[in-house]
Amino acid sequence: MTMRLKLTWPEAFTRKRASKDMAAGLTTTLVTIPDGLASAVLAGLNPVHGLYALMVATPVAALSMSSQLMYVANTGAIAVATGGALAGYAGEALIVLTFLVGAIQLTLGLFKFGAITRFVSNAVMIGFMSGIMLRIILGQLGEFSGYGSVGDNPVLQAWDLLHNLGQVHVPTLVIGLGTVALIAAVEHTAARNFAMIIAIVTASAVVIVPGFDGVRTVADLAAIPSGLPAPQLPQWSLVIDLMPAATAIALIGLLQAAGVSRSVPNPDGSYPNVSRDFAGQGLANIAASFFRGMPAGGTMSETAVHVSAGATSRWAALYSGLMILGFVLLAGPLIEAIAKPAIAALLIIAAVQAIKFGEIADVWHTGLSARLVMVVTFVATLALPVEQSVALGVVLSVVVHLYSSSLDVLVLEMVPTTEGDYEEHDAPAQLASGKVTVLNLYGSLFFAGADRLEELLPDAREAQRAVVIVRLRGRNNLGSTICNVLERYAQRLARNGGKLMLSGVSDTLYRQIKPTGLFRLVGAENVIPADRRPAAAMRSAVAAAQSWLDGQASDDRPGRTGAE
Repeated sequence: MTMRLKLTWPEAFTRKRASKDMAAGLTTTLVTIPDGLASAVLAGLNPVHGLYALMVATPVAALSMSSQLMYVANTGAIAVATGGALAGYAGEALIVLTFLVGAIQLTLGLFKFGAITRFVSNAVMIGFMSGIMLRIILGQLGEFSGYGSVGDNPVLQAWDLLHNLGQVHVPTLVIGLGTVALIAAVEHTAARNFAMIIAIVTASAVVIVPGFDGVRTVADLAAIPSGLPAPQLPQWSLVIDLMPAATAIALIGLLQAAGVSRSVPNPDGSYPNVSRDFAGQGLANIAASFFRGMPAGGTMSETAVHVSAGATSRWAALYSGLMILGFVLLAGPLIEAIAKPAIAALLIIAAVQAIKFGEIADVWHTGLSARLVMVVTFVATLALPVEQSVALGVVLSVVVHLYSSSLDVLVLEMVPTTEGDYEEHDAPAQLASGKVTVLNLYGSLFFAGADRLEELLPDAREAQRAVVIVRLRGRNNLGSTICNVLERYAQRLARNGGKLMLSGVSDTLYRQIKPTGLFRLVGAENVIPADRRPAAAMRSAVAAAQSWLDGQASDDRPGRTGAE
């Protein structure tokens, strides 16, 4: 089933709303511009590609997403992944990569695959994001210190710097440290939302002071064009080569945005539709690709600034995109004068602030499996290309889910009380002869838990004329593996003159099991439909089972025991 995507015209324009949204848009613009520049630098691109993404992707996403307040911009994780994906490719590859990221996100959104984010565990996400942030910190130490580190990855580059501290460029290091100090100082004032822009402007102005010769600026990297480039179509021959990396980047963006969707409600208090947010981001990246923008996604940091600055509707993000466009048109030469160590300082501070030490501690104390998954993902993110670490994280999430599901099975016996009610007790290890035993099944009844379920079912090999009623109330799916487990159990009961009954079977589950061997073996008369009253189907099954046992009685019939 697909979802219809539609562009949403912003909420009705009012003077009061306009003033709030314009102020919020300006605040977010001033915070996002240096971040956009830094993200492009982090990806090894001309900084203007980060701004192109903001000018196009931000307003398109605002029009098409379900979330009215999420801010779509460049993120550190996406930037790192983009840089890895484009290594060794020419400039045209960026267009293809961004287009593919958008196409994948749009497809997932249109087919309502928002639930895909549930298959990546919190331990994987914390390990991955912590590793990405550390990669950013280590990867920027060279620009921060003015030493051209060598090495295949940020860890080796940092190690090389540590062994060559005598070659640090002192003026560059002073600019970097000064930027950090200024950001820290301004963040404790009323101007904290503008701390990054103030620090970058100040640090870049210092570069012209005598004695700071040799400090690199954006102009040393590339010239900043004064406006958007002409639209350009992707080079389709690169699609197959870039598809794996694009898939990883799309997943990173969707996971980050899903966290925002679930944390930031719309102004009316409702929470956004995650699948539509997927589609909106995809449409935004497709549009940005034609104008050479790098991939963008929902970001918690800019969204937090956006909301705290007073954004009330989609208008705020639209205003922000227009303001960024105006800034590039009017201030291209000023962007070229920004000091590279100041950008490195901004990235380092942003990365440190993004490491969630509290959540790391929570995962660490959750258990050994979660701890192991987090550590493995963290190490892999540092050592492997980002797309490989993302794939490993997804595989780990699935493996952990299956392992947990295999243990998350519980079988309890429903034992009648003298008051005519029932109590739950541990299921017996051995099944009693000539008795009706009612079992409740809890946990995941899918293939991963099949072996565990078979272990927990009472041993029926010695029981004569025993009836087991398995309650399936509330379940709409068993899966073929679980059906096979129950089929084998029914056969064991039948060999000794007993039988298996299923109670509380919903219409959906009935249609699923009717064509199976389990249904034929049990028999339609022993499949008791669900009832609106929670215990009604069970009581009907117990009465029918006891009546059947009475009919099977012989001269040596056992006393009536069990649930009556």
